[in-house]
Amino acid sequence: MKFRKTVYLSGIILVIFIGICLVNSGCTRDQKEKLPNIVLIFTDDQGYGDVGVYGATGFTTPNLDQLAVEGMRFTHFYSAQAVCSASRAALMTGCYPNRIGIHGALMPWSKNGINKNELTIAELLKEKGYATAIYGKWHLGHHEKFLPLQHGFDEYVGIPYSNDMWPVDYDGTAVTDSSSKPWKVRYPKLPLIVGNVKAEEILTLDDQDKLTTLYTEHAVDFINRKKDKPFFLYLAHAMPHVPLGVSDKFKGKSEQGMYGDVMMEIDWSVGQVMKALKDNGLEDNTLIIFTCDNGPWLNFGNHAGTTGGLREGKGTSFEGGQRVPCIMRWPVVIPEGKINNKLSATLDIFPTIAEITGAKLPEHKIDGTSILSLLKGDKEANPRDHFYFYYRKNSLEAVRKDNWKLVFPHPTRSYEGVLPGNGGWPGPYANDTTEFALYNLRRDPGERYNVKKLYPEVVKELEALAEKARADLGDDLQERTGKNVRECGKIEEENK
Repeated sequence: MKFRKTVYLSGIILVIFIGICLVNSGCTRDQKEKLPNIVLIFTDDQGYGDVGVYGATGFTTPNLDQLAVEGMRFTHFYSAQAVCSASRAALMTGCYPNRIGIHGALMPWSKNGINKNELTIAELLKEKGYATAIYGKWHLGHHEKFLPLQHGFDEYVGIPYSNDMWPVDYDGTAVTDSSSKPWKVRYPKLPLIVGNVKAEEILTLDDQDKLTTLYTEHAVDFINRKKDKPFFLYLAHAMPHVPLGVSDKFKGKSEQGMYGDVMMEIDWSVGQVMKALKDNGLEDNTLIIFTCDNGPWLNFGNHAGTTGGLREGKGTSFEGGQRVPCIMRWPVVIPEGKINNKLSATLDIFPTIAEITGAKLPEHKIDGTSILSLLKGDKEANPRDHFYFYYRKNSLEAVRKDNWKLVFPHPTRSYEGVLPGNGGWPGPYANDTTEFALYNLRRDPGERYNVKKLYPEVVKELEALAEKARADLGDDLQERTGKNVRECGKIEEENK
């Protein structure tokens, strides 16, 4: 009898033990198979020095600072070009924008946009079952065929181009050059797009104050609605691009003035997203990426940000134009409080997400490289050792390898030697032609000391690297056509 009882009890214990093992293995398997959420927060015309942990003064960014404490801050992170559309094209596709035929900033009268054959991050993730949404600025074409819902996004609410671009002037004629007119005369209305159509709501200049809160509320709602499946949220703020707009929650709150107020509201927005993730139990399995499209528009003076001591700003290939703040947090992968000094770029976000999720890269050529090894804290990893600085339509203006940067002679606008504007009015640009120069960015991040005569072997190495770029992508400065460039999308295609 005792023997039977012992066997019976042993059997029960064995069944319980096996059940526990199965449950545990199932949890482990589910955890391994659960894809991470991706939140990409992208600001507009924000300077390298406009975050607390990057040295901001006159305003505070506690949520961004906390993001850096809990994740990784990059110090040599670049936008692909120092201008709106080109920068965003690279972010979405992992390609230099000139490879895919996008350059400059697309205007309200532009008839081109992102080609349907290019693969975006959203399309990449849709193949893995992600819900996808963008709230904010798109700027890759405002015609329906170019809008986000045709390129992998399930939801879109935002403006199709920059918040200083308006389709008609005050008298109803197309705006082509209105630099001499004040904001309220130049730009009476701006279309808000919901899905594929213009909403009934038309934004006026005063409505700019609502944009950061509007996009944030949509982002939080999306997280709440999609918490049970993997999602990709692209929060593309219109701010701090001029004309600045800030809600009453932050108006007059900073020591720096309106620009500081705007940055504090952007930081609040980041905090709202972080809170929504935490409230839904998603923060450990979510990769948050915060970065910017290019440097500050310096001739707007007190309505512009700071480069933190880097040379020049938006619209130039100097460091102030393209080196941008970048912070990433993913608690289960990224070690806390790390500063990463390795070279990396917005180009690299696309292939990094592909590696993280196991998504298949496109068959056509891309230029990004996965930086997942950096995110994991591998000190020996160096996935990107060089970077090309293209601008205008297709001009190779500089090339960087490791800490060396070779700048080729090229015409450029400059913010130096002229007074900036004030109160929302722009100052003039100085026209300049750069010299052939080599800079050691480790010792001279301000690009002030031309050391090409001291290091001829470095100049030779970087010139050879530039030749590879010219053969591949072309170079208008040398009237070279690249072998591997693709066309952008064109609205005329619909009429063929």
